[in-house]
Amino acid sequence: MDITKRKLTKIAREINKFTTRTLRAYGVGSSEFDLIHVVRHRPGVTQAEICRILGIDKAAAARQTANLESKGFLTRKKNPSDGRSQILFATEKAETLKNSKTEIETMFYEWLLEALTENDQNEFARLLDILYHRSKTESKADFPNMAKRVEQDNNLLEKENNEK
Repeated sequence: MDITKRKLTKIAREINKFTTRTLRAYGVGSSEFDLIHVVRHRPGVTQAEICRILGIDKAAAARQTANLESKGFLTRKKNPSDGRSQILFATEKAETLKNSKTEIETMFYEWLLEALTENDQNEFARLLDILYHRSKTESKADFPNMAKRVEQDNNLLEKENNEK
C-alpha cells in the first residue's frame, strides 16, 4: 500500500509545470534548456555526444540544436577532427540562462516549504535525505531490489490470469 499516494511525483510534476512555464518566457523549453546546459558545460560537444548524454535520439537532437541555433543560443563550427560532424558552442545569450532551471526549482521549493515550521522543514529534509540516499544507492546498483519486486508482481499477475 502506497501511503505517500505518489505525492512526491505529484509535487515534482507541479514544479516541472512551473519551471516549464517560466523557461518558456525566456524562449526555451525544458528539454532545450537541458541541451543548452550540456553545451555550456562541454563546449565543442557534438550532437552524437548530446544524444548519449541526454538519452535522446538523433532526430530530437538535430531538431533542438537547429531550433536553439535559430534562437541565438548556440553556434556550430566544423569539427576539425571529423569533417562530417559539427561541434556546438553556447552563445552569450545562452550564458544568461546559466542556472535558471535550478534557480526556478529552488524558488518553488522555498515557497512550498514556507508552509512548514522551521523544525518541520529540518525534519522533512532529514527524512528526504534518507529516501534520496536509498534511491540513489538502488539506482547505482542498477535497481536489483526494484527489478525483483516488479518480477514478483508480474509473476503474481500471471498466476492470477492463469487461474481464471
